[in-house]
Amino acid sequence: TVGDPTIPVDHLELLLRPLTKEELAVEAAAWIGLVKGKVQEISEIEIEIRTQKQLSEETVDAAKQEVKAVTAEAKAAVEEEAKAAADEAKAAVEEAKAASESTEAGTAASEATATSEAETEAAAEAEAEAALEAAEAAKEAAEAQIKAAKAAADEEIQAQKATAAEAIAAMIKQKAALESERVGLVDRANAVMNAWEKKGGDPSTERLYLVAVSGLTVDVKDVSSAWLTITEWVKSPEGGIRWVFNLVKFLAILLAFWILARVIGKLVDRGLSMGSQSLSMLMRQFLSKAIRRVIIAIGVIVALAALEVNIGPILAAIGALGFVVGFALQGSLSNFANGLMILGYRPFDVGDFVEAGGVAGTVESLNLVSTTIKTPDNKVMIVPNNSIWGGIITNVTGSPNRRVDMVFGVGYGDDLDKAQAILERIVTEHPKVLKTPEPVVRVNELGDSSVNFICRPWTMTSDYWDVYWAITRSVKRAFDEAGISIPYPQTDVHLHQVEANNA
Repeated sequence: TVGDPTIPVDHLELLLRPLTKEELAVEAAAWIGLVKGKVQEISEIEIEIRTQKQLSEETVDAAKQEVKAVTAEAKAAVEEEAKAAADEAKAAVEEAKAASESTEAGTAASEATATSEAETEAAAEAEAEAALEAAEAAKEAAEAQIKAAKAAADEEIQAQKATAAEAIAAMIKQKAALESERVGLVDRANAVMNAWEKKGGDPSTERLYLVAVSGLTVDVKDVSSAWLTITEWVKSPEGGIRWVFNLVKFLAILLAFWILARVIGKLVDRGLSMGSQSLSMLMRQFLSKAIRRVIIAIGVIVALAALEVNIGPILAAIGALGFVVGFALQGSLSNFANGLMILGYRPFDVGDFVEAGGVAGTVESLNLVSTTIKTPDNKVMIVPNNSIWGGIITNVTGSPNRRVDMVFGVGYGDDLDKAQAILERIVTEHPKVLKTPEPVVRVNELGDSSVNFICRPWTMTSDYWDVYWAITRSVKRAFDEAGISIPYPQTDVHLHQVEANNA
């Protein structure tokens, strides 16, 4: 199959399907050879790029040093000539001044001779100034020539740098093209490795080699070359363009599976609510959330595959870590198992008032680790499932009807029949007391301070406290109107006087 290195990957996979493990081993070695040759070409052109950079830098540095040396020499020569001219002019002026002073000191000199010498001195000074001006002009002209020569040398250096940069850019483009070809070869080699591995081969060494020779090499020391390399990679069909498409596919797959999870979750919620009344609300919530999360997990795996991530090693690593995580999270796994037991046996449901795990309140939600219970004073309690399933669970609202247990005491001197009649009337007249089962009103106990009646009407669970409070209030008012006392605990103390015995 190496006869056509540009064969499409899907066609290559079809050609590899009938081959045996031994034949696939030969194919793997051949494709590794192609990858090796391409990597060799990339390495050679990268060496050439670095060599060209080094030669360019050395040439530019040498030219700069030469320009600097020539400029320094010319500048020194100009300064020396200017200094010599200035010294000569200064010497001429000094001689003229000396001659003038000697003439003034002579006593026999005439007035005409003095005038002639003054004119001579002025002429000497004028010549000296002219010489200085000429020297300064020559200096400025020489400096202008030096600047012009330096500018020309700089232009030549920039031209050399531009030529070298063009050559390097051409080689970088060639390198990018070779790296694009290498990516294609690596993709086809991986397809061969996958087919070989499925039939019992061990391509671990070859895979390590492919990973080692893959990737993009960037010289961060040279900013311009690094930028050009990255730009060429971005424009490459097997580089940036390919990864942009992969990233778009990755995001699109995640979005599609997220929408799919929401839609299927709602359909499952609706189906479970209408079709299966035997399932508790907790079980329906659990199944709905589990289905959503499974779909999203599948979406993540498919999206990673779109990014060309090999998920096989990831899944193997997760499996290997599962054993270690199992020991590290024994408590959480116990809560997980107890959560499944609660969901399976359904001792309570969402909205039930329960007493479990040392907490009393209304069940808000349940997951595989804990149960959320809201207490009557509006505190939210998170109770581990292990504590709930491992103890006694009292579902106060688990049945639709509930018996209201009350005790009323009357005095020993009160009419018991009258008191019982009043209790029966109050119970039967209350609109929320059920007719069936019939309420029970009986004398139950002769207490220390009172005769106690039990009053046990039945009502809807939701009306429990309304019935309890209303009957208690009505009994107090009715007993007061009928003159029946409600005794409170009291103790009679009897004193006996004992006469002292006479000694």
